[in-house]
Amino acid sequence: MTILITGAGGSVGKAAARYFSVKHKVLALTHHELDITNQRAVSQIVLFEKPELIINCAVLGVDACEDDPQLARAINVEGPRNLAAAAGQVNAELVHFSSNYVFDGRRSNSPYTVLDEPHPINEYGRTKLEGERVVAALLPRSFVVRTSWVYGDRLDNFLSTAPKNLLAGKRLSAIADVAASTTFVADLVRRLDEILKQQRYGAYHVVNSGACSYFEFAIEAARMLHLSDNEISLLIDQVDEAAMSRKAERPRYSPLRWLLSEELGLAPMRDWREALLEFVNGALVRSGATRD
Repeated sequence: MTILITGAGGSVGKAAARYFSVKHKVLALTHHELDITNQRAVSQIVLFEKPELIINCAVLGVDACEDDPQLARAINVEGPRNLAAAAGQVNAELVHFSSNYVFDGRRSNSPYTVLDEPHPINEYGRTKLEGERVVAALLPRSFVVRTSWVYGDRLDNFLSTAPKNLLAGKRLSAIADVAASTTFVADLVRRLDEILKQQRYGAYHVVNSGACSYFEFAIEAARMLHLSDNEISLLIDQVDEAAMSRKAERPRYSPLRWLLSEELGLAPMRDWREALLEFVNGALVRSGATRD
């Protein structure tokens, strides 16, 4: 089938394009090639290409949303609205990615499911939640996929760069009092493919099993790199969220758990440590480094 991927310049978009292009015709468009906030441009490309599936990977960073609420709304709400309306014109399915940040993170010992009522605490979460609701209301043939702390070799966030920085001997400040699910981007797109084949529309939580803080993630990566305890203590500084002075408030505890995937009989996604090990081994190969 023909698949249109928006926001294809980002890591999730690139991973989805690589994965689905093996068996399908994929039109992967970056923001510069298609601005999803431009309703006319979206309608024209969808009507011309007539994709059977649209995957929306367009995203604006959490702190950038706090800086510019108007732009956050344009990308996270109006863009998905344009895609859903256009998809309806050609009877296409739509995948819309959302986030654990639709929850406030004020619980302490249980993950959030799709049955839990969202309560976002920052502009990113508020606009992502509104975007979800717009898509679901306009297009019954849609999938809302909430994920969390996505990392991979093409990302520049803390989780993605930690193994490379540790290999290079760079010191890290790792937050210890915020925890969530992590998601290896390769696992995310594989599970998305499994969900699409079921053709059961609705909301999904797609994350690796378990939860951790940034500090725990960094420590685990360092051990997988066979760094000594002394090296780990020198390279990884444990800090609190407040010390980072980030613009947007983050949920303190927001792991996700899937429900609809379980009902479909899909196997649980692998533990975050197993996924991290694959990523770390890949980082070693890419760097040409070895650790005894």
